[in-house]
Amino acid sequence: MTKAELAMNANPVVAFLQKPTEEFTKADIIRFIEANEVKMVNFMYPADDGKLKTLNFVITNRDYLETILTCGERVDGSSLFSFIEAGSSDLYVLPRFSTAFLDPFAEIPTLCMLCSYFDKDGNPLASSPENTLRKACRAFRETTGMEFYAMGELEYYVIDEDPEVFPAIDQHGYHESAPYAKMNDFRQQCMLYVAQTGGEIKYGHSEVGIFTEDGLLYEQNEIEFLPVYAEKAADQLMLAKWAIRNLAYEMGLNVTFAPKITVGKAGSGLHIHMRMVKDGKNQMLDGGKLSAAARKAIAGMMDLAESITAFGNKNPTSYFRLVPHQEAPTNVCWGDRNRSVLVRVPLGWTAGIDLCHAANPQEPEAIADTSAKQTVEMRSPDGSADLYQLIAGLCVACRHGFEMDNALEVADSTYVNVNIHDAANADKLSKLAQLPDSCCASADCLERQRAVYEEKGVFSKAMIDGIIKQLRSFNDRTLRHDIEKNHDATKELVQEYFHCG
Repeated sequence: MTKAELAMNANPVVAFLQKPTEEFTKADIIRFIEANEVKMVNFMYPADDGKLKTLNFVITNRDYLETILTCGERVDGSSLFSFIEAGSSDLYVLPRFSTAFLDPFAEIPTLCMLCSYFDKDGNPLASSPENTLRKACRAFRETTGMEFYAMGELEYYVIDEDPEVFPAIDQHGYHESAPYAKMNDFRQQCMLYVAQTGGEIKYGHSEVGIFTEDGLLYEQNEIEFLPVYAEKAADQLMLAKWAIRNLAYEMGLNVTFAPKITVGKAGSGLHIHMRMVKDGKNQMLDGGKLSAAARKAIAGMMDLAESITAFGNKNPTSYFRLVPHQEAPTNVCWGDRNRSVLVRVPLGWTAGIDLCHAANPQEPEAIADTSAKQTVEMRSPDGSADLYQLIAGLCVACRHGFEMDNALEVADSTYVNVNIHDAANADKLSKLAQLPDSCCASADCLERQRAVYEEKGVFSKAMIDGIIKQLRSFNDRTLRHDIEKNHDATKELVQEYFHCG
């Protein structure tokens, strides 16, 4: 990064230190704290409920600051993770300096850092979320010689009193402008705060879902990120959810990332885009077409699609979203630019046309290298996901594709170029595997395919056991069928899991 790029960075720590986050040292953190009169330090870390936890420190002298940055602190693991016994629950949390940011909500100047977990022997906790993702990325690199990159499309509803002026059309909120969209200012402020925490944002916009109910306005929004190294992608999404909720609380709004709000209205997904990088170059294309490497990664996701829901669809309302005709996937297939499929290959600027010149004839014609833009998109996950487990699971699935002898054949057999929910395509639809329809069914799929996730020590046995136990505890095997047409029962279920993830 150039000095100009560093100076423009939205994260004040980057702008002050004049270096990218991956180069931050303990000395840098201390220098920033002293120069900017920071009074508090927060350690933040995800638990197995998918939410960030926080430990506060007041900085009274340099020796104490040096101690906490060097040694971290002890926490009760049994209160953070269901699989840890109370008798051996002590864990260490150590800050990762590369995640440092100023808390945009704190009245007292406060520096925050995400942490890693370590066990009593000083080893990374085998079942911690961020360590699982780190192991997945390492195994992917060792198998393929490439780095795994990801980014998320974070969808959420903002709820406020219905102003009853300039009403938007029900379920037609996609990219709507003010005054018909009421939450654009809130979303823009969210984007600014997310950027200040280190989030690399692609864009934000209003989404399809908009409706009024019981005097309240429900308006769906989306913030989409840029592809970054997978570990960083999960951190950014975690902090983004934290920032959005905190700003909503400050402004007296309510926010939910729940996968389904009510019957007949758009649900909120958490689509994950992926790409593979070698020597700084995107490997998703070959001669302007989807590469064999990309198709192998897709084949791996096709093979493990049913168990991926165990990481990305974590409560019963998730499966009320995965129904036909809602732009959410129901079957195991992939295709180009097709929103009825599970894995979509979006437009990738591969036409070889200078679009800038076409739109602006005064600009000299030139063909830019846009190959870095190509990704593939997994469309089943939603806001209930454990972000680290989900991206780790996708990383394992993509690696698995390189280990399958018949990967390209699987990719060919699961490709569709039509809307599979049209009646004319019923024969094609009947030949495709279906996604699970409940948490219990997802648990069954994970049980059947768990060996792939546990290979190379990526997912620990304890973590897989814990996920299966948690999913089966919902006892929802027939729930979608039982209440999917019952508005009141569905509404009650949504309220139970309103603040998931």
